[in-house]
Amino acid sequence: MSNDLSLAQDAAFQLARTLMVPVTLFRSGVEFGVLPSDELDGNDVIILFEYDPYAGGRPVH
Repeated sequence: MSNDLSLAQDAAFQLARTLMVPVTLFRSGVEFGVLPSDELDGNDVIILFEYDPYAGGRPVH
C-alpha cells in the first residue's frame, strides 16, 4: 500500500507487464494498492483503474 498515487500507478503498470495479467489499482481509506484483477474482491475498496498489459499499458477505465 502507498500514500502516493503516482508511485502506485507506476507499480500497477509494472506489475501488469511483469505478470502479463490485468491489474487493478484501488484505494482503501487514504492508501492506494495494486492487485491482479482476478484476486480483488472489491469489498471496501474504490477501484480507480485497471491496467491491461495487452492494451499497451493504458488504463482500461
